[in-house]
Amino acid sequence: METVKAAVKVGPNQIEIQEFPMPEIADDAALMRVEVAGICGTDVKMFKEALKTGGPVIMGHENIGYIAKAGKDFTARKGFKEGDLVFVEHYVMCGKCEWCHKGEYRHCENTDWRSNPDGIRYGYSTSDKPPHLWGGFAQYMYLPWNSVVHKVPDGVTPELAGLVTPMANGIEWALFDCGVGYNSTVLIQGPGQQGLSQTIACKQAGASLIIVTGTNKDKARLEVAKKLGADYVINVQEENPLQRIMEITGGKGVDVALDCTAGAGTAPIHLGVEALKRKGGTLLIQGEMTDFPNFPIGKITVKYITIKSARGHSYRACELALEQLASKRFPLELLTTHRFGLKDTEYAIKSVGGEGAADVVHVSLMPWM
Repeated sequence: METVKAAVKVGPNQIEIQEFPMPEIADDAALMRVEVAGICGTDVKMFKEALKTGGPVIMGHENIGYIAKAGKDFTARKGFKEGDLVFVEHYVMCGKCEWCHKGEYRHCENTDWRSNPDGIRYGYSTSDKPPHLWGGFAQYMYLPWNSVVHKVPDGVTPELAGLVTPMANGIEWALFDCGVGYNSTVLIQGPGQQGLSQTIACKQAGASLIIVTGTNKDKARLEVAKKLGADYVINVQEENPLQRIMEITGGKGVDVALDCTAGAGTAPIHLGVEALKRKGGTLLIQGEMTDFPNFPIGKITVKYITIKSARGHSYRACELALEQLASKRFPLELLTTHRFGLKDTEYAIKSVGGEGAADVVHVSLMPWM
């Protein structure tokens, strides 16, 4: 019987290469041969945690591949045929609830693995659930009728297309959620793949000032940020970031502060609050923070700050991200820094977390490499 190899998280900091049966593909389903699964900071955090879904997990939620097999109803419904290069969002929606009808399926209960044990989200749901292939760290992924699929534009390689998730997040969070546009001034905290994607989105939208902050370990990334459109970069371990921001802005502060540090502590939020202009700025918070002592609620109210929560991306943001990748306006190849095969999954995850390969921005896991 033909089988599929996958890197499976079986416990905290534990990956095993396992084999699963090749699934039968119904008329309304498809099978994708995974070419690239991107690895991000969420994967690093998830890798270290206990199993939350009650069973082992095939991680990987930034997935690009070729349609290897497509049922006739799947092709008729979605328009994709065998051989098409596609991007599959990690949300598997119900298609029936209010959120889905509004086009905001990222909030659908069917995708919420935290509270719905039957929910499905690529890279998060347990591989115990047939047909098992619910993550990109595998040779193939199963696509049911309610998967969300996008065509990768001609001329965009699978590896470059692997950037679409952080790019879509950049568009969703900076432009749609926070209203960055022509002549906006922006502070971006954290020059990882999310922060660099925000830089591109803000530059494309017409921001007049983009400041990116990082630490000593981010020196190479800060140089990339400048090449992608950042006007200033600040190493917060070498300079007083608030003092420098006020120098740059003539004491005015910025319109929008985007936290792209993946919940790396309270310091970025405090800096964001202080760095915003005196009245009417917008603060975006990304990552899960369980505790926030001394939250500056007084300054939030006095400065009339709007707080936005970074919660995934929309279909529109993904389509715009794919168009951005195809435009070749920015040197996005600077982001695709490292690639690893399936057997090196653990090292690849650790590299994104700063414990493996050096100067990592975006890692491409290539199951067939």
